[in-house]
Amino acid sequence: MPGLLQNHIAAVTGAGSGIGQAIATGYAREGASLAVLDINVEAARATAKAITDAGGKAAAFALDVTDRDACRAIAAEVEAKVGRVSVLVNNAGIARRNGMTGDPDALLKDWQDIMAINLNGVFNVTHAFLAQLRASKGRIVNLGSVQSFVHLRTPTSPAYTTSKHGVLGFTKALAAELGKDGVRVNAIGPGFIETPLNAATRTNNPALVQTFLDHTPLGRTGKPEDIVGPAIFLASDLSQFVTGTILMADGGYRTV
Repeated sequence: MPGLLQNHIAAVTGAGSGIGQAIATGYAREGASLAVLDINVEAARATAKAITDAGGKAAAFALDVTDRDACRAIAAEVEAKVGRVSVLVNNAGIARRNGMTGDPDALLKDWQDIMAINLNGVFNVTHAFLAQLRASKGRIVNLGSVQSFVHLRTPTSPAYTTSKHGVLGFTKALAAELGKDGVRVNAIGPGFIETPLNAATRTNNPALVQTFLDHTPLGRTGKPEDIVGPAIFLASDLSQFVTGTILMADGGYRTV
């Protein structure tokens, strides 16, 4: 039986680990050919190898999403080597926890770095692949967050919250503009997902993790695989009348 993403070519940023790796692997299982993009090219290669070893199709590419020229170059390279992209997942991102009243130098660096990757990076990559997506009547899936709506009850970075609000706004604006071209644009809003990026926090600050759990009706943290189903849905024809929205995968966090 053909997979839900048969004949699609998907580009996934930040696919060397965590949620991006899980999405890339899940897409490959559904029949998509993958362009695995990550600033850590060795991690990207590991993801691509795992996909090809399982019988899928994948190629790895090094990409710094903050470099606009590099994004354009990679988009052209992916089209030449893999094919015209019909699914783009903007997953690359960082999170830091310096508050507005903390060290001003650390706050400024956080703001600049987080905006450069989490928000400008989404713009850079989307713009680079836009011609391919319009030609293929493609699908864009952006990674938002529960912080696309709320500032969490734990000490956290105003820069991260702002960036994820921005991702949701960008998603809505692009959906409105590109609908006439047949391009659908949606987002996923993960809750607390266990990834390498928060491994130290989970080890060193169990009280913070418990704060999340106390506010999550399903009573557990998420796994990267918990984001795969929503990502497949939004990329596939199952969601062909869905655009401009965010699919929450937060264990019910926002309901409490």
